[in-house]
Amino acid sequence: METIPIFDGHNDTLLELHTSAIHELEFFNETELGHIDFPRAKKGNFGGGFFAAFTPNKNYHMESAQYLTESGYDIPLPPPIDQPTALNYTNALAAILFKLESESNGGFKVIKNIDQLIYCLNNQILAAIFHIEGAEAIDTNFDALHVLYQAGLRSLGIVWSRPNQYGEGVPYRYPSSPNIGNGLTDDGKNLVKQCNRLGIMIDTAHLNEKGFWDVVKISEAPIVATHSNVHTICPISRNLTDNQLAAIKASNGVVGINFAVNMLRADGKFETNISLDTIIQHIVYIAENFGVDYVALGSDFDGTIVPDSIKDVTGLPKLMNQLKTYGFTDEELTKIAYKNWMRVLVDTWKE
Repeated sequence: METIPIFDGHNDTLLELHTSAIHELEFFNETELGHIDFPRAKKGNFGGGFFAAFTPNKNYHMESAQYLTESGYDIPLPPPIDQPTALNYTNALAAILFKLESESNGGFKVIKNIDQLIYCLNNQILAAIFHIEGAEAIDTNFDALHVLYQAGLRSLGIVWSRPNQYGEGVPYRYPSSPNIGNGLTDDGKNLVKQCNRLGIMIDTAHLNEKGFWDVVKISEAPIVATHSNVHTICPISRNLTDNQLAAIKASNGVVGINFAVNMLRADGKFETNISLDTIIQHIVYIAENFGVDYVALGSDFDGTIVPDSIKDVTGLPKLMNQLKTYGFTDEELTKIAYKNWMRVLVDTWKE
């Protein structure tokens, strides 16, 4: 397993570099801050992944303690963000992504097509996909979408939980169904069509269930949730029901398993003292009930609280080795590690 590159569905490392005390070029020095830097990525067989540009609300913090209920928690969502603010912030994070590429001496590349991805994985170059989490930066004329596509945007999450001009997300609520709120707006439906035309992957993570089914109905591309888990195991609103997982399979899509402890644990708690088996049970559930072709990894590194057993990107080989003890073959492990993501991108991208 040490030779198989691991491609990951979601990280918030750009936001971590932007908001923390670490200068962005410190990414190339090993630290103990955050979950990903370049040296640790190499140690973890991290071949690359989707690097998210997410615009946070000012002074919004998700401390769950103050929102505890008798049965779990219910964390209120922040208000919507206006398009100019989101676009400015997105540009700032995209600039960090491209600075990393230019300062990497060829070791880090922002990829725009499958040939580039294959080349990077075969040559130990860290491959980064420019992803936007929450489409607030996109104006409803889609001018920004076309410009950002030319800059390298190849993946877009319609919402990050808070509502925007395109749809509604799910709250951070446990226990809860994802069947909350309305479906996509007319602009949201047009956004799906525009992404299909350009070849931008549509990410349904954070989207509510009615919006999810709108994407299923409209999209001509595989249905993807870059960092979500199994609702049957952990009934938080962010996780996917069996019907949603079946729709992802039917579209030849994929689910990236999220390492967020509150989305992994059956009790929904934020406690980190859980084993790798808690992650693996979600992978096994999808593999056994829907097929190994439809599950991959979507860690949410630098964007969530992960189990102590994984710690950071260096824990990925441990996870893959533990998966092998569950009886997954090398071919199946390679699919989970990167080939399932590659298949979906081949079926989605136009270049």
